[in-house]
Amino acid sequence: MPAIDLDRYFARIGYGGATEPTPHTLSQLHLAHAQHIPFENLDVLLGRGIRLDLDALFAKLVTAGRGGYCFEQNHLFAAVLEQLGFSVRRLAARVNWGTQRVLPRTHMLLRVTAGGRSWLADVGFGGMGPLLPLAFEPDTPQTQYSWQYRLTEQGGLWRLQTRTDAWTGLYEFTLHEQAPADYEMANYYVSTHPDSRFVRGLVAHRLAPERRLILIGNALTEDTGRASSTRELTDEELTRLLVEAFALPPADVDAVVRRFPGGAPA
Repeated sequence: MPAIDLDRYFARIGYGGATEPTPHTLSQLHLAHAQHIPFENLDVLLGRGIRLDLDALFAKLVTAGRGGYCFEQNHLFAAVLEQLGFSVRRLAARVNWGTQRVLPRTHMLLRVTAGGRSWLADVGFGGMGPLLPLAFEPDTPQTQYSWQYRLTEQGGLWRLQTRTDAWTGLYEFTLHEQAPADYEMANYYVSTHPDSRFVRGLVAHRLAPERRLILIGNALTEDTGRASSTRELTDEELTRLLVEAFALPPADVDAVVRRFPGGAPA
């Protein structure tokens, strides 16, 4: 595995803290990455292949200042953590959020060991995903700013839930480590299959401790953990939001908005 230019990665996520493989370092890196690298699918909509090799991920998410989805973000984050001395296991999950169907395992997450404990790390779920790592402590609510999460476990099947009006599932997974080929297949499905929400329309999320911006098509939801509101954007508003709030390249944004007027709601 090629070495990552950690200084450039740290500059990309605005990080200047400790680098020892401790729970504190893991937490601060996780928060910085989640805040600074948006979740987005512009390349899928523009017909560009999604590559998962580390050189391509670094070029896109760090050098080009772009975002990406779970496979891109968590692959890069896992490589950074391993270079810093963390032990990382790469896992796969079925998404439950927003669906009643049984979906394939198309989400990547990480199990990280630090401070003698195991942590769920996931900088690539977007939307209602965690800003900080979660301790593997079943049935224990864990508060992150204005949001609450918990992990449950039964028969080796783990579930990550968030609390809205009630506990609601985000995804479910086992602790079986995944091979690179598993991710290549899942990545091909979500970036090319006509049933994939990433193929059908625009998806872009931006997370921060004070609020989350969740864009699906041209519907923008602002969630503070205490209240949320949704409104539809014009193409002009959509373009301005993606360039200014998501810091995405104007040329790519213009190309997507022209090809998918109104964001082609997913």
